[in-house]
Amino acid sequence: MVGAACALYAARAGLDVILVDRGPVAGGTTGAGEGNLLVSDKEPGPELDLALLSGRLWGELAREFGTAVEYEAKGGVVVASSPDGLAALERFADGQRAAGVVAEPVAGDALYALEPHLAPGLPGGVHYPQDCQVMPALAAAHLVRGSGARLFTGRTVTDVLRTPDGAVRGVRTDRGDIHAPAVVNAAGTWGGELAALAGVPLPVLPRRGYVLVTEPLPRKVRHKVYAADYVADVASDSAALQTSPVVEGTAAGPILIGASRERVGFDRTFSLPVVRALAAGTTRLFPFLADVHAMRAYLGFRPYMPDHLPAIGPDPRVPGLHHACGHEGAGIGLATGTGHLIAQALTAKTPDLDLTPFRPDRFAQEAA
Repeated sequence: MVGAACALYAARAGLDVILVDRGPVAGGTTGAGEGNLLVSDKEPGPELDLALLSGRLWGELAREFGTAVEYEAKGGVVVASSPDGLAALERFADGQRAAGVVAEPVAGDALYALEPHLAPGLPGGVHYPQDCQVMPALAAAHLVRGSGARLFTGRTVTDVLRTPDGAVRGVRTDRGDIHAPAVVNAAGTWGGELAALAGVPLPVLPRRGYVLVTEPLPRKVRHKVYAADYVADVASDSAALQTSPVVEGTAAGPILIGASRERVGFDRTFSLPVVRALAAGTTRLFPFLADVHAMRAYLGFRPYMPDHLPAIGPDPRVPGLHHACGHEGAGIGLATGTGHLIAQALTAKTPDLDLTPFRPDRFAQEAA
């Protein structure tokens, strides 16, 4: 998804773009995503700034692609399970509002006006009308097509080509060389591997997550709904398993259920205990789901970075190398802003956001 957005905005900035993928479009993490475009789970700072920029750009693309990518401006509802949890959630929302997020407190019966099928007795939550959703595989495909970029699928990049003075001059693939004055590393969870081909470290690690998909249903879940614990799980550095209920309906009818996080490398072994934990947490939030069939479960690997910020922009260690990866579970939502900023960097324009927090070499600076 991030690569597709980089291709779209770079092409619209007047550049000749080639997009290389070792698999099909959306064959990796993008195809395993839920398609969330969120501001609700982000505290004030660089990531939230990027989310707000991306949200505006997604709104523009929605007018262009609309129903073709199943864009829904349905909003999100974050639910607290206790009065203390509600107070903490409202404090979190206060900080977000100061940064430009629309966050509306919802107490008592008003919560059930938004989501009638929630478990009874919940004290309240916060409504985030800026939260949206797309179908990620469709969105990636339409952005690639809309870019007009030359698309080479089924090609594995085996090396980054460089001039004698170290500048990028293209990539080597298992089906021939591609020459270019700039290379954008939008390899997601595998971004560290591609960076290594250019001779630089980038600490991208896989963080595994599962999604449960129910049978198609009439729309009973109106928003993206999740428990307040989810925000803490997203920000956690723990490698251990964490689960918190995240529930949303889709335009096609099935309900998507998450979210789990664990760092187990690229282990694709199916874990029944994780899926059971997702189901248990979700039925506590929406009891009616206990009687609904799950059609399937799938997993993917989020591109985790130690400080929870992606790498975006030029790499000062390798002239011509740019990075656009490490967005963890927010890559779908942050893709448009990332692509826009990369296009600005590639065309020597002043970026709309300060790229300093996203510098690809920031971890090397810390180590020094």
